[in-house]
Amino acid sequence: MLTIIHGADFHLDAPFAALPADKARERRGEQRELLNRLADLVEARRADLVLLSGDLLDGGETYQETVQALARCLGALPCPVFIAPGNHDYYDARSVYAGTAWPDNVHIFSTVAVESVELPGLSCVVHGAAFTTPQADRSPLMGFSAPRDGNTHLMVLHGDVENRSRYGPITLADIAASNLTYLALGHVHACSGLQRAGDTFWAYPGCPEGRGFDETGDKGVLAVTVDDGGAVSAEFVPLAGRRYEILTVDVTGAESPAAALEAALPAAPTGDCCRIVLTGERDTPPEIAALTALAEPYYYSVTLRDHTRQRRELWARSGEDSLTGLFLRTLKSGQPEGLELAAQFGLAALENGEDPCP
Repeated sequence: MLTIIHGADFHLDAPFAALPADKARERRGEQRELLNRLADLVEARRADLVLLSGDLLDGGETYQETVQALARCLGALPCPVFIAPGNHDYYDARSVYAGTAWPDNVHIFSTVAVESVELPGLSCVVHGAAFTTPQADRSPLMGFSAPRDGNTHLMVLHGDVENRSRYGPITLADIAASNLTYLALGHVHACSGLQRAGDTFWAYPGCPEGRGFDETGDKGVLAVTVDDGGAVSAEFVPLAGRRYEILTVDVTGAESPAAALEAALPAAPTGDCCRIVLTGERDTPPEIAALTALAEPYYYSVTLRDHTRQRRELWARSGEDSLTGLFLRTLKSGQPEGLELAAQFGLAALENGEDPCP
């Protein structure tokens, strides 16, 4: 049985531009701690291989201490490591992949053409290719088919499945025709779970730590096993030190927006990054600064967005000489069940098609 740790899209040295400069610097330092958690997982699972599917580095400004930490961590792993550079950390003569002395157990794919590395001790062949420019219009799998030679055939790639993009577009037909046992992909930042095309299993692990509110929730890597019969299974393993979360707080009917927020806050500080969205109807505008101060002790960083609406008297426009007034007068005189809710929906339909407040 083969045990594989599959990771991608670390984006080390990302700018974290939405955070204050001091916290952005701190977050970049915390990103490097992902490498230690990866090493702990490799040791705990007694992994035979580590497959890293590109964009390990963010590519904007890479600090030398980050490259050194990456090389040191990967070199200390007790198994082979394979890297397929992606569109953010593509391989060229000036890249850190070309300009750094990497440990002997680390193999970096460096060409657009698929390269194959045999591992006789594991009865396994690892195939891979690299981005050599920031974009790649051609499928890296086009025309590839692994031989049926009794070995387990794996591939590590950065690419975009079933999406006509400029980032290594890969079709399900390409995957099905590849004759691979497992295709380890990177580029998509959400975990796909284990997928299958033909006889080939494939997956995106997603990024191991979010960098913004488009990457919420648990993030991590995949622990993949291939049994002696070729059956593949995959387990998502969270690695993130901090999470991004969006908390929606409805203030309708609350004593105050502060009371509604206080009821929604966690029981204890989380250390995560949180965006709080206030919704519903209120009598007076929320005091954003005061509410932010109320939430700050619970999170590493917090921002508030006010999506509330001014509360209005439901029947205030019933005296108008208008379609809205006629609707309200007719509705009020009929006294049907669910009168207020019906009025809310009717007003929403009559006034710019807005949804009624809950």
